[in-house]
Amino acid sequence: MENDQLLKEVTAKAQQWLGDEYDAETRAEVQRMLDAEDKTELIESFYRQLEFGTGGLRGIMGAGTNRMNIYTVGAATQGLANYLKEAFKDLPEISVAVGHDVRNNSRKFAETVADIFSANGIKVYLFDSFRPTPELSFAIRHFGCQSGVNITASHNPKIYNGYKAYWEDGAQIIAPHDVNIIDHVNRIKSVNEIKFEGDKSKIQIVGADVDKVYLEAIKGLSLSPEAIERHKDMKIVYTPIHGTGVKLIPDSLTNYGFRNIIHVPEQDVPSGDFPTVESPNPENPPAMAMAIAKAKEVGADIVMASDPDADRVGCVIRDNNGEYVLLNGNQIVMILLNYLIERNRELGRIKGNEFAVKTIVTTETIRSICEANNVKMFDCYTGFKWIAAVIRDNEDVLRYLGGGEESYGFLAETFARDKDAVSACSLLAEACAWAMEKGQDFQAMLADIYLKYGYSHEVGVSVVRPGKTGAEEIQAMMKSFRENPPKTLAGSPVEIIKDYDSLNLTHTADGKVEKLDFPCTSNVLQYFTADNSKISIRPSGTEPKIKFYMEVRIPMGKVEDYNACQTEAHAKIEALKKDLGI
Repeated sequence: MENDQLLKEVTAKAQQWLGDEYDAETRAEVQRMLDAEDKTELIESFYRQLEFGTGGLRGIMGAGTNRMNIYTVGAATQGLANYLKEAFKDLPEISVAVGHDVRNNSRKFAETVADIFSANGIKVYLFDSFRPTPELSFAIRHFGCQSGVNITASHNPKIYNGYKAYWEDGAQIIAPHDVNIIDHVNRIKSVNEIKFEGDKSKIQIVGADVDKVYLEAIKGLSLSPEAIERHKDMKIVYTPIHGTGVKLIPDSLTNYGFRNIIHVPEQDVPSGDFPTVESPNPENPPAMAMAIAKAKEVGADIVMASDPDADRVGCVIRDNNGEYVLLNGNQIVMILLNYLIERNRELGRIKGNEFAVKTIVTTETIRSICEANNVKMFDCYTGFKWIAAVIRDNEDVLRYLGGGEESYGFLAETFARDKDAVSACSLLAEACAWAMEKGQDFQAMLADIYLKYGYSHEVGVSVVRPGKTGAEEIQAMMKSFRENPPKTLAGSPVEIIKDYDSLNLTHTADGKVEKLDFPCTSNVLQYFTADNSKISIRPSGTEPKIKFYMEVRIPMGKVEDYNACQTEAHAKIEALKKDLGI
């Protein structure tokens, strides 16, 4: 009976999309779903509204209330425009920047966004074609905009697209603006309320002019031009994996002084179909296979990749056996922060007022690096909007060195406020040249970090549960972990439980509870064990999955212990997986 009621509800919703206010293509797609014998697609497309959440929109492209299309994008933009006119009512002119990635429909959605803003009397700086996400963040600050929108689904499969909303500081929206915007979006009850007819006089096309200023700002981050000059011919393999990075990352590497940038030609082709990979995610080894093959062919010193919107960076190095191995996101952050701290120290720039930021699920080794070097370290929630918030709160009193997260994101600058593969790739290549000056490679640099601060090994596991039943299953899993927390994990007692939903830190030995100092609650659980393991559990805010982040830490007495530590860590990770039931 429950299924009959659901089908009745979605059918009524779908029939509303057959009206003349919807375009012919949309009406035809909806009619096809209504006529189909199997109603699964109809239900998935209409069983709910695609929610405009604190991360914006992200969903499968297609017709329906639960899909990415010009109408769901339009409602989001109209609601955002209404809020901007309320929040900045005293300004003579409100302006926004709009960008997009290479995905199918991204240009169409971006132009729709620009038209709606302009129809509401808001000036729009619209990029002439696809650009990296961090450049959109930069453009908001560069033009003095009040907001911005980027059309991207980051590294998701090709059937997805997304909508990221930014505020005037160039960061993705947080409180109070996030809930206020959501409220205004939810007030849009009819497609007739959306102003689709744009005012072209309000839309300014931008491109190369912004590229030039942005690339020069990134060049200003360079700390080791002499090392680059001496190693300018080191072999760098780079792939954009069909994404926006092809537009600027090779130019930035050249701007830094590198002269031997080796491409993967098949993956230099921008395409929303991502034809050479199943998933355009540089954290997945198959996505790096072609770049690694090229590296073996040419004997590359370093391999780098960016995801489709060029905010995440992937990196492959040679291990002690000469094999090319993929670094995880934690290791990338460790290498970059360690380099920035060490190089600033060499240049006499560490004054005691520096700070770095990491997310709560990122390796605790970063905390050890910062504490040992008198650099203040802040923890924040997952997502670069929270790193940007820490930057904003401290930039007038402390000097920002860098911030990162385990999901392959790093930000070395303050002129953009979202993770940036353009600057990260440039600085990774520079760090490699700096290591060469010392007779090292990245493997030796990593070994030195582990020797100083202890070996750490991190593994992330995502359990995917799509659709309505999947969302319910994820909720049940979180409820079970809260109500029945494990007493031991991998044979070590759980000593501390952090529940960011209640902002409680519980000491399991005596039941003592402390309050966590965070700006809001979040649906995240963490377990800390007696042997310094950390397990974090978090449902994704943008994808139908629940994520498990596992970190084990092992003392490393000498460099020669590296392989033994690695073996021990792998065994502990497998034990953790078994205990967590994943």
